[in-house]
Amino acid sequence: MLSLRTAGESHGHSIMAILEGLPAGIKIDKNIINYMLRRRKNAYGRGGRMQIESDDLKIISGIRNGLTIGSPIGLLIKNKDWANWQEIMSVWDIKVDNKISQPRPGHADFAGSIKYNFSDIRNVLERASARETAIRTAAGAIIMSFLRNLKIDIISHVIQLGEMKVNFDSKDIAIENWQKFKAEVAESPFHCFDKEKEEKMINYIDQTRESHDTLGGICEIRTTPLPPGLGSYTSWDKRLDSRLTSALMSIPAVKGVEFANTFADIEFSGSEFHDELYYNKKKGYYRNTNRAGGLEGGITNGSALVIKIAMKPIPTLYQPLETVDMKTKKKVTAQIERSDVTALPAAGVVAEALVAYILADAIIEKFGGDNLEDILNSFNSYKISRGLK
Repeated sequence: MLSLRTAGESHGHSIMAILEGLPAGIKIDKNIINYMLRRRKNAYGRGGRMQIESDDLKIISGIRNGLTIGSPIGLLIKNKDWANWQEIMSVWDIKVDNKISQPRPGHADFAGSIKYNFSDIRNVLERASARETAIRTAAGAIIMSFLRNLKIDIISHVIQLGEMKVNFDSKDIAIENWQKFKAEVAESPFHCFDKEKEEKMINYIDQTRESHDTLGGICEIRTTPLPPGLGSYTSWDKRLDSRLTSALMSIPAVKGVEFANTFADIEFSGSEFHDELYYNKKKGYYRNTNRAGGLEGGITNGSALVIKIAMKPIPTLYQPLETVDMKTKKKVTAQIERSDVTALPAAGVVAEALVAYILADAIIEKFGGDNLEDILNSFNSYKISRGLK
């Protein structure tokens, strides 16, 4: 079983993670790590903080000569902005009185301060910040090297910004078009394959920045076809859709998760909704539709995984909302922190990392093994015994 723990504050010295449970013998591709961290950092709509940070990952344990060795993998990204915050974020002696008591509506500020009995909201906002997702993205990028051995790939793309939607038909991403689609998304500054809509979205972001407001939207995350049988219906907490939803809802500002097009397709009758199953010797088992999003009964069914996440507008506004000063109890405007206009494409990359983590955990659970060779032997034997292509 995989385990991932992170630590660190937004303006602290570093953010860190320990990833435990990956089998030995996985060749780690540095290009995947750099690719995912770059896409999270540089997507259009990000703020000034991303211009400061380089997000250079340091691997401090668990990998030797480019291969996992089965022990916990220690990961660290130093916060370059720490140099400007040492007096405020000191572990021992804080030299600057910078207490915050004006919670931002929509953030964890108020509820977190009440929960932990803090008089300084910075104790909350530093850890609740989405800065932590950089190290989770790095962990997911390492896991991607494992999934590639099973021919599993993952991509996210923006399909809606505010009221602006792309023209998209999921059938356009047949497996033979996968690499072309992925390249188009990777080259896009807003992780959107629809070039016409992307240009309008970028203009929308620029206009919103000028008005000191923020934007939310929807990202879709999809995989290549997955082997059937990951997850389980036997217990509620083993259902893979439940585990995926839990992971994706942990991304800051994500308020909803949808599999495939369920909310729109729910108007169909059962005979129209469900994905009929076929078989021939060349294809093996197959379906012509994927309205289930790749899961039935909490188990992968052999189709691609298709998930959407809805991200609310970022609640840190440069034209702040009204709030209550928790110290004086008087009406004030909320604290201003450095922020993005939208982090929607970045959230999609974090979602890729978390989907990779949950899938890898389910694969290790299903096929066992302390090293990659044992897992692949078990996986290939399973496919043969089940008549899978």
